[in-house]
Amino acid sequence: MNIFYNKHIGDVLLITVKPAEEPFTYERSGDVVTIKKDNEIVGYNVFNVSELNITTDGQVELDAARVEEINQFLQTKGLEPLEVDLSPKFVVGHVDTMEKHPDADKLNICQVNVGEEVLQIVCGAKNVAAGQNVVVAKVGAVMPSGMLIKDAELRGVPSSGMICSERELGLTDSEEKKGILVLDAALEPGTDFFKQL
Repeated sequence: MNIFYNKHIGDVLLITVKPAEEPFTYERSGDVVTIKKDNEIVGYNVFNVSELNITTDGQVELDAARVEEINQFLQTKGLEPLEVDLSPKFVVGHVDTMEKHPDADKLNICQVNVGEEVLQIVCGAKNVAAGQNVVVAKVGAVMPSGMLIKDAELRGVPSSGMICSERELGLTDSEEKKGILVLDAALEPGTDFFKQL
């Protein structure tokens, strides 16, 4: 789940409950627009949220206190409390194995340990290799560019997450920083990458 604030379109919280592709249906009741895909709720637009005192446009940084505050506010608008996963979305990953993609010369299929699970991630970086610690943007992460990481399929192979470069993480704008960011081997898979900086 991701929550964004946009004051330019009318003091509104844009809540993504579940990523989905258009077309959507919309139902409005007071200050709440419920967004559905195939009769399943995938998001809400909640207007007139100034009492939440969100001061910056873009993704709302969530912690337990902010989620509680938002949920109390949403209940005043007639919505059920949101279940929000507060686990880190940018984590240290260890590339356990890597093999060439059977249908794409420039892609590799990596099995990446992110602590409590191993994710299969298709990666096109030339410098990725088994045995490395890397930065993984898990499904649900929002990149600095605004791109939302979703489960995908690349040339017929499922991929859950993205192995990141410094540029994709917004840590540099240098054209010379090519390839993924390789981390210290001593870092523990699954730990919050940004807390390691």
